[in-house]
Amino acid sequence: MRAMGGGIPETHTAQRFLHGNGGLRQAVGSENKYKGKKALIVGMGKSGVAALELMSSFGADMAVYDAGDPGRDPRTRDLIRASRARGFFGRTPPAERWDYIVMSPGVPSDLPFVTAAVAAGATLTGDLELAYELDRGIFIAITGTNGKTTTTALVGEMFRNAGIDSAVTGNIGEPAIRSALQAKRDRVLVTEVSSFQLETTSRFRPKIAAILNITPDHLDRHGTMECYGAAKAKVFANQRAEDFLIYNRDDEAVCRLVASGEAAKIPFSRTRRLDCGAFAEGGRIFLASGCGVPVDLAAVSDLRIPGVHNLENALAAAAIAHRGGVDPSVIAATLAEFRGVAHRMEPVDVIDGIRFVNDSKGTNPDASVRAIAAAQPQIVLIAGGYDKQADFRPFIRAFGGKVSHLLLIGQTADALRRTAEAEGFRGALICADMEECVERGFALAEPGDTVLLSPACASWDMYGGFEERGDHFKRLVGALRARKEEWREKQRDGRP
Repeated sequence: MRAMGGGIPETHTAQRFLHGNGGLRQAVGSENKYKGKKALIVGMGKSGVAALELMSSFGADMAVYDAGDPGRDPRTRDLIRASRARGFFGRTPPAERWDYIVMSPGVPSDLPFVTAAVAAGATLTGDLELAYELDRGIFIAITGTNGKTTTTALVGEMFRNAGIDSAVTGNIGEPAIRSALQAKRDRVLVTEVSSFQLETTSRFRPKIAAILNITPDHLDRHGTMECYGAAKAKVFANQRAEDFLIYNRDDEAVCRLVASGEAAKIPFSRTRRLDCGAFAEGGRIFLASGCGVPVDLAAVSDLRIPGVHNLENALAAAAIAHRGGVDPSVIAATLAEFRGVAHRMEPVDVIDGIRFVNDSKGTNPDASVRAIAAAQPQIVLIAGGYDKQADFRPFIRAFGGKVSHLLLIGQTADALRRTAEAEGFRGALICADMEECVERGFALAEPGDTVLLSPACASWDMYGGFEERGDHFKRLVGALRARKEEWREKQRDGRP
């Protein structure tokens, strides 16, 4: 790393920096707000469980709904009993007057009983809003179609390396409610937020908000790109002039979206020099403050996370951390050390010269396009899964001679094969399950090739989440490794 020089004055601690311009809101008295109120939690995943813990501790009259049976988990069952919550599992809650409807992010808010309750006067809310109302911690909120997890984890590492009291939360780590409950008032909460979480916010105001990119995703839920963008825009809707809005200057959809924001806008770009923000030029990464010489942080080649998409993530993280008071020297050192996150271009193994890479977090076509660009050719690609009404044509067109075979599973397998054939790609095969994909992938690949799991689809048709899907892939690769080692051992011993 080159020596730091010029441009950016020494920063204070993040707590002083973020409080400096009237950063914290006034407490809203959650304990009194929910006492005796009737609240229905819709969806009993991690965030729903956290919401039940919170609101029942504040004396709310609780009920919970889930299409399945969360009582199969002993801890959830015990919590429901302890909170004296009424349970509606696999059946519609009654048409009664609710004060609050608490939506879990994965559940659509247009369910008939939800819309009826809201029409009757219920307040619609969610885990992010509940966490914010606790008035504990300083929120940094990071959203976008792709790159949220990597950027959030990287920013969290920068704060940790700077010795700043902080936690990584939201869609990564603990639910935001739990992190906020455990936080002192000046702890920095680096929060990955989705469009689903933002939908149910009304007062949420992060001190720093970031929008990384906007590409088609979740259209089965949002319907149109306009509605999807409007949900993302809620991350900065309540910000004021003393707050910061970090945005991707290279993404025109993002630029249009943030034009209405009131916060101080800080861009990042991998294609152009900036007077203020983070940018890449001449193979190096810089921070600029609007005055003086930009700080030279590191060479792009120093990054240990591959691909131009991860350069964008690194630039966003640098801009966020700097506005949060992290010294440029710490930002630079973290960029050089960070090795990425699980399920995002995660190296799994190399067997007989064939690389296996887990990109299970590639849950939309654009994410998988980025993965293909970052992977080493030739690629045997495993894709398919839950149908989010995505257009797969750009995904197939991105193969560009790098993908030799496409192995397909899940709801979208047939649609992906038809799209591939229509685009002139003839190497698509439908497999019964992930095990067949791994076996076929290994058989089809040559030494030097990559077997890449990057599904371009969500996992909900076959798995409980992308983590479960990626972990299954890794176990299957591990089993393949064990069989190969056993075979080699038999060969060495002369056994049949």
